[in-house]
Amino acid sequence: MNTTKSTKGYHPKSKHNGKYDFKALIKSNPDLKPFVGLNEFGSESIDFSDPEAVKMLNKALLLHFYGLKNWDIPQGFLCPPIPGRAEYIHQVADVIEEMYGTIQTKHKINILDIGVGANCIYPIIGVSEYDWRFVGSEADKEAFGAAKTNVNWNQKLRENVEIRFQSSKRAIFKNIIRAGERYDVTICNPPFHSSKEEAVQSSLRKIKNLGADATEKPVLNFGGVNTELWCDGGELSFISNMIYESVHFKFQVKWFSTLVSKKDNLKPLFVHLKKVKATYKIVEMQHGNKASRILFWNFKEEKLE
Repeated sequence: MNTTKSTKGYHPKSKHNGKYDFKALIKSNPDLKPFVGLNEFGSESIDFSDPEAVKMLNKALLLHFYGLKNWDIPQGFLCPPIPGRAEYIHQVADVIEEMYGTIQTKHKINILDIGVGANCIYPIIGVSEYDWRFVGSEADKEAFGAAKTNVNWNQKLRENVEIRFQSSKRAIFKNIIRAGERYDVTICNPPFHSSKEEAVQSSLRKIKNLGADATEKPVLNFGGVNTELWCDGGELSFISNMIYESVHFKFQVKWFSTLVSKKDNLKPLFVHLKKVKATYKIVEMQHGNKASRILFWNFKEEKLE
């Protein structure tokens, strides 16, 4: 059955419903304090076009809400908005609860994060919120090292997260999923631009929307190196390849999933899913003016119990 679920606002379990409590966040990360000031409405905020301010806010959120001792990323790497990333994890938890009838299963939930990134965001949130076990794959050597450092800094992550290097630029699940392993869900935030130029233009638009001066060489407020932001063929090509490769691992994964940033990509992706005889569903998410969606698929009729 192909289904669509729509959600507005953040998940009821999200810790990010409501405004930021900057006093509490500064207490968790004092380095945030210099970046906090009053905005045009007289409320405390930061300059979201300043990448260092965004990084310090995200670090504060991770330390305050998810119990980290320390967290950092190399300069220029993706510093994603924490509330939206938490939303993906909570939606995955709903799928797991639907699959097993309860969130408290007999076995520890195993999640595979494709492209875990230097920030290691999904494992951090998933371990803290649900005590899941994660394997995170990463093809960029610097991001791989940074992710491992973030794991090693925090005992709970060391006990539940393994970072694996993807040596092939073409492979997604191959070299990562090992013989005999089983995963409840795979997750992915794919590179969504098809070229560096497209990524730059997108950043220019974001900076303009934030009210900052746009330049020909914009600083990405949320960062992002090439492998995180773009690939040949963009999001559509990456997810299409993921769908076809998933066929080879259909007996080891109960649900595959990925974010899909461009709604126009859904129709061609559905064609690919039908070709491989997959069952799929969409979770549409709306947070203020931002719309996003998660595509889930599996090969239900061929699943092993």
